[in-house]
Amino acid sequence: MYEIWLAANILWELALTYWPLLAIYGAVLAVLLLVALRARPLPWRRRLPVALIVGVLVCVVCMLSVPGLIGAQLSDLAYWVDWANLFAVSAGFGAAAALLAWPLAAWQGRRA
Repeated sequence: MYEIWLAANILWELALTYWPLLAIYGAVLAVLLLVALRARPLPWRRRLPVALIVGVLVCVVCMLSVPGLIGAQLSDLAYWVDWANLFAVSAGFGAAAALLAWPLAAWQGRRA
């Protein structure tokens, strides 16, 4: 339990450190969604699989690249908490990418 709490505190401190980037991401996402919602009708449901594929691809790329970016290797991940943290970080990046890709995919689907 201590390791999970420690990981949560580390993520919180990182969020506090990078809050301007998080705010910019939130603003870009809000603008994309507002513009997309005003350009009706958009095929939101039909284009969701495209956004999910983008999210899964980003998640896989992050799972393979994050250890190298921090100076580690996949073989250094020996404890289940290490793997859980790697998956959580990768899934977070994948979800962020999918959220940005969804309105763009819906726009592209309307034009096609």
